[in-house]
Amino acid sequence: MMLHVPDVLSAEQVHKIRATLDATDWVDGRETVGDQGAQVKRNRQLPEQSPVGRELGRVILAALSRNPLFFAAALPLRFVPPLFNRYEGGEHYGLHVDGSVRAVPGTGEQLRTDLSCTLFLCNPEDYEGGELEVVDTYGTHEVKLPAGDLILYPSSSLHRVHPVTRGARVCSFFWLQSMVRDERQRAMLFELDQVIQKLRGRVGECEESVALTGQYHNLLRMWSEL
Repeated sequence: MMLHVPDVLSAEQVHKIRATLDATDWVDGRETVGDQGAQVKRNRQLPEQSPVGRELGRVILAALSRNPLFFAAALPLRFVPPLFNRYEGGEHYGLHVDGSVRAVPGTGEQLRTDLSCTLFLCNPEDYEGGELEVVDTYGTHEVKLPAGDLILYPSSSLHRVHPVTRGARVCSFFWLQSMVRDERQRAMLFELDQVIQKLRGRVGECEESVALTGQYHNLLRMWSEL
């Protein structure tokens, strides 16, 4: 399941983050991937241990904690702290799959990468190219979202970033481990959650919405890994 999550950050938050990033030094993006990724990756990133990146990442995670659509779809348990990348002048990232397990910097812990997130920090008209292309069982999807919007997709998907031929593409990207490992179960819970929300919006709280909420939580109790 791919999901577009709009308005994760406000225009003011995006402006402040971009101003900070534009005044920061970047490093070769190949420093943060293995041998296979290094062969197809051409971009720049903030270092994983960058204090600036860590602070901006906290802003993003705080915003996501207040986003009910994101929570319903991802059911997040743990995050790798957000990273930041920049593409321009033909830079790109060839077809690849994200590693299944990643270390959480500074903790000595590891997490399973169930879901990948890309949060756009520039508008589509600011650059040419740079589409995120995700290949899954339902086909090939190209994504280029407004600043402040996020795309959520399974980390098991093959994906690439097309060359940026004009301007600069600046994003935050990160991974999370979900409370529910199985993608199909997460999708069913998300669908059920959305039905409950629509029912409440149409008729208010009622006997049926209470019953469906009970079923939702019983399924989550059954499937969650905490």
